[in-house]
Amino acid sequence: MHEPSARRWESADALTAETRRIVAATEAMMASTAHHLSEGIENLRLKEIVHELPDFLYVKDRDSRFVFANAVTASSLGLESAALITGKRDFDLFDFETALHHFDIEQQIMTTGEARIDMEESYVHPGSRRPICRLTSKIPLRNDRGEIVGLIGVSRDITERKRQEDLHRGQASLLEMIARNEPLPMILEALVLMIEAQLTGIDGSVLLLDSEGTRLYHGASPNLPGGYSRLIDGVTIGPKVGSCGTAAWRGQTVIVEDVMSDPLWEDFRALIAPFGFRSCWSTPIATSQNNVLGTFALYSREVRRPTEHEMTLVALATHIAGIAIERKRVDDRIHFMAHHDDLTGLPNRAFLKERLASILDQARRNNRKVTVAYIDLDNFKDINDGRGHAAGDEVLKEIAARMANSVRASDMVVRLGGDEFLVVLVHQSSHDAGITRRLRELQKAINRPIRGADGEITVTSSIGVAAFPFDGATSQELLANADRAMYRAKELGRNTLQHHDGGSTPVGMPLGEHEELHQAITGDQLFLQYQPQVDVATGRITGLEALVRWNHPAKGRVPPVNFIPLAEETGLIVPLGLWVLNEACRQARNWQDMGLTPLTIAVNVSAKQFADPDFATHVTEALERHRLQSRWLELEVTESVVMHDAERALAMMESLRALGVRLAIDDFGSGYSSLAALKTFPFDRLKMDRSLVEALPGDKTAVAIASAVISLAQTLKLSVLAEGVETDAQMDFLRQARCEEAQGYRFSKPVSPEEIPALLRARSL
Repeated sequence: MHEPSARRWESADALTAETRRIVAATEAMMASTAHHLSEGIENLRLKEIVHELPDFLYVKDRDSRFVFANAVTASSLGLESAALITGKRDFDLFDFETALHHFDIEQQIMTTGEARIDMEESYVHPGSRRPICRLTSKIPLRNDRGEIVGLIGVSRDITERKRQEDLHRGQASLLEMIARNEPLPMILEALVLMIEAQLTGIDGSVLLLDSEGTRLYHGASPNLPGGYSRLIDGVTIGPKVGSCGTAAWRGQTVIVEDVMSDPLWEDFRALIAPFGFRSCWSTPIATSQNNVLGTFALYSREVRRPTEHEMTLVALATHIAGIAIERKRVDDRIHFMAHHDDLTGLPNRAFLKERLASILDQARRNNRKVTVAYIDLDNFKDINDGRGHAAGDEVLKEIAARMANSVRASDMVVRLGGDEFLVVLVHQSSHDAGITRRLRELQKAINRPIRGADGEITVTSSIGVAAFPFDGATSQELLANADRAMYRAKELGRNTLQHHDGGSTPVGMPLGEHEELHQAITGDQLFLQYQPQVDVATGRITGLEALVRWNHPAKGRVPPVNFIPLAEETGLIVPLGLWVLNEACRQARNWQDMGLTPLTIAVNVSAKQFADPDFATHVTEALERHRLQSRWLELEVTESVVMHDAERALAMMESLRALGVRLAIDDFGSGYSSLAALKTFPFDRLKMDRSLVEALPGDKTAVAIASAVISLAQTLKLSVLAEGVETDAQMDFLRQARCEEAQGYRFSKPVSPEEIPALLRARSL
């Protein structure tokens, strides 16, 4: 690299002869160019035109001294006239590191003779606080003999363009973070940093309004002093609570030019004064319905109002923050719905499964005891039958509230389903002897009469108790033994409490029911009913779902909820499912032989069936045995079934698809549904769960989720069927949301095979 000579350090008055030659050559070039200007500007000298250019234009000699620079170059460097730049070096104008960087590049250009075009340079100009970004080209300058005597530089300010590019990249990155469902604090911090990067001397802050709408809590403030952020965390909103508290109260932007004199800060001046802030501008973050979610604030250490540019950025920030916060609230709602019972608000089986294992693990480490009490309400069916399901629901809600109020905050009450509950008593010492007394008190609370519309209702309960670690080392063992103890309590006359007896005969349900179910499968006690699936637009029947029923010789009709769990637990679900598959195929073929229009028959598949390596073979044999084309069979599996062993499930689904069988994902929306299931597995149809449909169209969250599910399925080219449709209002919503198919009591309850032909004729009219 060419080293600067000693002349580089001389004053501007001592220009070399070579420099003077460059100046003369430049002036001659300018004079020659001016000679050829059009008549409209013939009275202007070329130098004057050059000085009017908005871009930098300058000439340097071999030692990187300025020989010439136009007016804008000089003024941006803090010089009053272009003449003052002559003879100066970058070392006279910039910090040493920046100047050395420019010098090294220029010496390389003049040594190699190779121009550098469109270089992006970023540095801080004298008198400026923000870095400037310029697009610069530097070209070697040659004399008549072709020798390099200096260089010509042209540079354009692209700071604003780069700032806009950074802003657009930042927005895209934030939206991607929201789409990936990254933690809200990370998203909000990235948002504040993005806005701060666009401004000078500004610190940003996001505060989140609590669910009661009374207090603001920390959301993100990466560059605010930590002490100040802690002081305002949890502040109560009101009509005179600084900028943020007032903005959240009013639901409007609050601009405070000087916090030391504005009355809104009267009670908070002492709080903010030590940190040096003088102005604060706060804007509410709101939903599309103008419900306040929080505030976005900018702090400055100058007394001033925000610029139009700053307020534009604030509007952008509040919009993105609103999207992120609403998405988090929807996700939290979905998670809550997936882990809590809709009727009582208690945690459900999914929540229990997640929590109980960790509770036992903690108890194991701390040598503590955990007690679980399996509670079944006695003769609850009589309440539903005698007073109606609405009365039954009110009883369940009251009982749930009583149980929740009868345990400590550290304990847990879970609704397992129907009239069954589980109470988990945690943090017990290994010698705790008061558990039975506490459970007796709980049982008394359940037994207190409930005042209903038709008079008082008295409910009793049978309680089975098992304790960790004595009655089980795992969640499964503990629950199974508590369940057995509960059935023992029922056998002893109900309204009793029984502890698990390790030596007693294991029973999963009342003794003998396992054998009874086995006889039902092999002894022609099972039968199928079919519930129509209809086209939402036309009302025509498009398919039927096969639903298994048990006609017990002594007990009469046994609901599926009373025997399907037993079948799952004992493994009888595999032969039961195989019977359903064959019977559905036989009936479908029978209808076709009667001349009825072929319809798709949907059959539910359990996890144990789907895990059977021979399942695809069983399906093939059923289709061939009953001469049913594979396209008329649809197999329904839940997300949990396929996600349990994704690789094996995918292989099984590909085998089934090769047969031509349709595949549907069932109960979508009943849990914390993952998009991975839809993206990974070759489904044909998505069945939206009844728990989501029943909240339509009154629940705005359910409306948003259902609309998103329908839109997503259509994007993935899946047909959508809504389960549990019961009202015209639900039907109207589904029609507007472009849901293709629906199923539920709004169209028909499950009916016998003999009723299907008449139903088809009625629906085809």
